[in-house]
Amino acid sequence: MTEEALPLSEFVSFNLAILVYFLGVRLNKKIPFLRHYNIPEPVSGGLLVAVLAFIVFLALDTEISFSLQSRDYLLYCFFTAIGLNARFGDLVKGGKPLLILLCLTVGYMLLQNVVGTSIAAVLGLPVGFGLLGGTVSLVGGHGTAIAWGPKLVADYGVAGAVEIGAATATLGLVAASLLGGPIGNYLIEKRGAKPDPGRPQEAPIIGIETAREADARVTHTGLMRSLLVLNVAIALGVGLQEALEVGVGLDLPVFVVCLFCGIVLSNSVPLVFRKMTWPAGSQSLAVISDLALGIFLTMSLMSLQLWTLAGLAGPMLLILFMQIVIAALFIILAVFPLMGRDYNAAVLGAGFAGFALGATPTAIANMTAVTKRYGPATQAFLILPLVSAFFVDLANALIILLFLGG
Repeated sequence: MTEEALPLSEFVSFNLAILVYFLGVRLNKKIPFLRHYNIPEPVSGGLLVAVLAFIVFLALDTEISFSLQSRDYLLYCFFTAIGLNARFGDLVKGGKPLLILLCLTVGYMLLQNVVGTSIAAVLGLPVGFGLLGGTVSLVGGHGTAIAWGPKLVADYGVAGAVEIGAATATLGLVAASLLGGPIGNYLIEKRGAKPDPGRPQEAPIIGIETAREADARVTHTGLMRSLLVLNVAIALGVGLQEALEVGVGLDLPVFVVCLFCGIVLSNSVPLVFRKMTWPAGSQSLAVISDLALGIFLTMSLMSLQLWTLAGLAGPMLLILFMQIVIAALFIILAVFPLMGRDYNAAVLGAGFAGFALGATPTAIANMTAVTKRYGPATQAFLILPLVSAFFVDLANALIILLFLGG
C-alpha cells in the first residue's frame, strides 16, 4: 500500500490551529487534571490532534501535512514582546539570577549527557547513541539533532542517527509540554512558593491572569499600536540578524535578535519621545503575545508526526524515561532552591522543564500557563529566554564535542 499525503494550505493550517486552540481551552475546562496541573491549552488541543493524525496515518496510510510558514512570524512576535516589556533596571536586577541559571543550565547539560552516554555504555551502544538521548536531541531539539545526525553516522557509527534524533526530539517536546505545568504547580502549592499578595503589581508579559480577564481593557487603538511597535522591532531584528551574519559571520537565531531590539527600543524611544504612548506593559501587548504563543505552540504540536516515534528502540525509550526523571529531580532539588525558592523560581522551574527536554517556546508556554493562574513573574520571563535561546546553543556545541572526544 502506497503512503498518501494530504497537504493542508497555510490558510487552512493557520485557522485549524485556532480551532485546535479552542479545543484545548474546552478540554482544560472540562478536565480538572489539565487545569489543576497548568497544562497549556495549546498542548491539550495540539497533542489530541496529533494523536488523531497518527490514527489516520495508521488506518488510511495517509500523512496529514500542515503548512507552517506563519510560525516564524508568531515566534518573533512573542519573543519581541518579551523584549519590549523589559526594563534595563529589571535586567540589571536579574544579573545574578541570570548567571546562576546559566551555571545550572550548563551543569544540567553535562548531567543530561552523562545519563545518556552511561546508559548507552551499559547497553553496549556507542557514545553517539547516548548523546542522541542527551543534549543533541533534548536540549538541542530537532535542529541540533538533524545537524549532528550525519556526523554521528559517518564518524561514530550510529546508524539512523538523523531519524533517531528527530524522533527523540519529538518525544522530548511532548514530555516537556506535559512536565512543566505539574512541576510549577508542585513547587507553588507544596513547596511554599505562592506569590506574595503584598508584592507590587507587575504588568503582564504574555497573557492576562485568568481571574482578571473579565476586567481587561483592550482597545483597537491599543492593539494596533502594539502591533505596529512589534512589527517595527521585528523588522529591525531581522535586518540586524542578516547584517551580523553577513558582516561578522555571527549567525544568531532571528527571534533572539528581535528580543534584543525590543529591549533597546523600550529603553530608548520613551526617553526621547516622552509624550508617545508606548505599549510596554500594556494589556494589548500581552494579548497579542499570548495569541502568537498560543497559535505557534498549537501549530507545532498538532503537526507532530507521532508515527516517526515507531523508530525509537527500547534503549532510547529507557534513556528518555531516565532523562525525564532526572530533569524533574534537578529542577526540584537544584533549580528551585538555588534560584531563591520563591514564586519566580517556581515559574522558572516550569520553564526549565520546557527547554531541558523540548524547546524555548515550550518553556515560555509552560511559564505562561502558570502565570495566567497565579500572576506575573517578570524576572523569569526575562532571564530564561536569554539562557535557553542564546547561551545554550553555544554551550551545547562545545559540550557535545567534549563527550565525543573533540
